[in-house]
Amino acid sequence: MEMTLRWYGSKFDSVTLKQIRQIPGVTGVITTLYDTAPGDTWETEAIRRLKAEVEESGLHISGIESVNIHDAIKTGSPDRDMYIDHYIKTLERLGQQDIHMVCYNFMPVFDWTRTELARVRPDGSTVLAYNQKAVDSIDPAKMFDSIFGDSNGFILPGWEPERMAKIKELFALYQDVDDEKLFANLKYFLEAIMPVCDKYDINMAIHPDDPAWSVFGLPRIIITLPNIQRMMRMVDNPHNGVTFCAGSYGTNPENDLPGMIRALKGRIHFAHVRNLKHNYPGDFEEAAHLSADGSFDMYEIMKALHDIGFAGPIRPDHGRMIWDEVAMPGYGLYDRALGAAYLNGLWEAIEKA
Repeated sequence: MEMTLRWYGSKFDSVTLKQIRQIPGVTGVITTLYDTAPGDTWETEAIRRLKAEVEESGLHISGIESVNIHDAIKTGSPDRDMYIDHYIKTLERLGQQDIHMVCYNFMPVFDWTRTELARVRPDGSTVLAYNQKAVDSIDPAKMFDSIFGDSNGFILPGWEPERMAKIKELFALYQDVDDEKLFANLKYFLEAIMPVCDKYDINMAIHPDDPAWSVFGLPRIIITLPNIQRMMRMVDNPHNGVTFCAGSYGTNPENDLPGMIRALKGRIHFAHVRNLKHNYPGDFEEAAHLSADGSFDMYEIMKALHDIGFAGPIRPDHGRMIWDEVAMPGYGLYDRALGAAYLNGLWEAIEKA
């Protein structure tokens, strides 16, 4: 495996490449052109500039997270082929720049859902958190307003103001889209892009829905092992794989995380490894990566990845906000650096054992 850190670019991230380079064992970044919109075609020169900036720091681009999918593709609207063509051109340009892994998601409207961005934990750190009763009581059109105050002034991925301003239109787009239609639209998209993935050896790693159940009545399909296996069977190509996000799948305590990893051998192209603490049904919060701080056995998750011979990029996922750091919620430097060191320590111990 390769240990990496997510980086949003020098214009948007409080964490610098210089700082990332100093985290022991971190050799690459997972990044994106954060100022592009879903449906845009990425320009070759912009990709080159991003790649050069990362490489000048002594790191390299291990993958892209994300090349976002336009809603026309997810809903199967008449203009979806145009946006798929844009996506194919972007993949081609990434492949030409020797970038071979793309994380993406197929979530309607919201890329992820939390009810709090700064819940205070007993140690004084703050974390992202979710409470189902809070979701049930809020108007989804006001969801953005309810969390914006905790964003520390950063633009949150999937919660861009211009996107949230059209939230009622987005809900209308998905009113006739159920799980079966979403699966069919995902199949259509994947079949269209696999030829360029084969040509440039690009691994498509779909990110799970977060949380792993329907929110506001919207369809959610990448939530369980049977659903993932269905997705892989319907477009049976080794480049059609998954981002194994422990935190997203683990929002549902019934998901056996190490068992899922072993069942997906050969099709996990990217891994997000983090911990959650389940307080009671319908309420969870992010935790430190240390197993004892949350509800997951992080050793068993890393051992499962090791056992299947996983050789792709791993990144510590959402961190706590600690030591008075001000950063994008979940994406500060300090706790993610601790997480990377902890995960690297587990991996070394597993290898030596």
